[in-house]
Amino acid sequence: MPLAPDTIGSYWEASVEIAAVDPALGTDLSAEVAVIGAGYTGLSAALRLAEAGVSVAVLDAKSVGWGASGRNGGFCCFGGTKLPETELIRRFGLDEAKRFVRYQIEAIETVKTRLDAWGVDADRHSDGEIILAHRPRDFAEFSETAELLDRHFGYRPKILSRDALKTAGIQGPEFFGGLHVPFGFALNPMKYVLALADQARAAGANVFGDSPVTAVAREGAGWRLKSPSGSVHAQKVILAGNGYASEDAPRWLAGRTLPVMSSILVTRPLTESECAGQGWTSDLMAADTRTLLHYFRLLPDRRFLFGTRGGIFETKSALAAMKRRSRADFERMFPAWADVETEYFWSGHVCLARRLTPFVGPVPEMDGVVAAMAWHGSGIAMASLSGETAADLVLGRIAPADLPAAMATPFARFPLPALRRAYLQAAYWWFGFKDR
Repeated sequence: MPLAPDTIGSYWEASVEIAAVDPALGTDLSAEVAVIGAGYTGLSAALRLAEAGVSVAVLDAKSVGWGASGRNGGFCCFGGTKLPETELIRRFGLDEAKRFVRYQIEAIETVKTRLDAWGVDADRHSDGEIILAHRPRDFAEFSETAELLDRHFGYRPKILSRDALKTAGIQGPEFFGGLHVPFGFALNPMKYVLALADQARAAGANVFGDSPVTAVAREGAGWRLKSPSGSVHAQKVILAGNGYASEDAPRWLAGRTLPVMSSILVTRPLTESECAGQGWTSDLMAADTRTLLHYFRLLPDRRFLFGTRGGIFETKSALAAMKRRSRADFERMFPAWADVETEYFWSGHVCLARRLTPFVGPVPEMDGVVAAMAWHGSGIAMASLSGETAADLVLGRIAPADLPAAMATPFARFPLPALRRAYLQAAYWWFGFKDR
């Protein structure tokens, strides 16, 4: 039976039947490939490898969907980087920026194709995504953005004025216009990741829960992955822990990624009159133009999901403060719903990299180890395709040069990594000031 609100924080967990629990690794075993992380990336890699006849063991510190793959907002959309297209062009050149955009579109299509082929009812809705200008000057910049996307990337987002937003059922005191991007859709992320795990198991992948990898060490021609109650010896390894990865397994990861918090609240179901009273009846997934953005959508059961970025620490007091801020932002942006109860609230990790781009490729000086991580808060699509890409690198079907340059460069270490959360906090204060 689905879990009740008072027994679980995540609405996604409450919306599904309790899944079978994968066993913990309880012995020493061998596999051709070991995968660390049983989320979208790791399971996509495992499915690809198992379908190719490769023996694969997936190790997760908790369980399928416990991490970001079961905690996110359910936006299957463009993602993987915090860089705008103009900056992608500046850093990597126009041709490489185009390759990266095409990869993101392919990633969205990968998830759609899977759900169709598997017959999974994942509560899909939303024809693309709308970006809402939270200031008039942000709306004024949409014309230039749309022209650039049309000229260089072959698609033009639709610009909606404030009156057009009202007609579309998208209203709020902080929305001064919208930019509708014609790619992506929303879904129940837990239903998707559980279906992905079922497919990987059926293909022959061995998935182990409650099996944190505590060390990755060279042993013979392969690698030994140690866990508290067993170990795996593998010829190849895929690092797919993203924002939940341990910096000790392997030590190469130390200081190279930065997990930060994103929080989500979900209300009780809204009545039609309540939706009309706020002026929000659209099923489009949406986000605002703040650097510390909010993301939100009306779910198929008429609950409203509202996400907030900006948290760093996971202390009890910090999480309580984040919950208060999220609720205050929700009530300010949707004042007609100020008295609508929050039934679910939870947080999860977003994985950032210093260059603000992901990395999919061989880990330097660790022959046979491939990483696929850092989706910067939009990983449903990118992680799914990139898991397959990591598997294809392991299988020798592709080479690193076949990937867009924006995602093929290994992570750089953050300066003074022990202090990286502290100086990011200072940056967040600055972003909060600029976002006003």
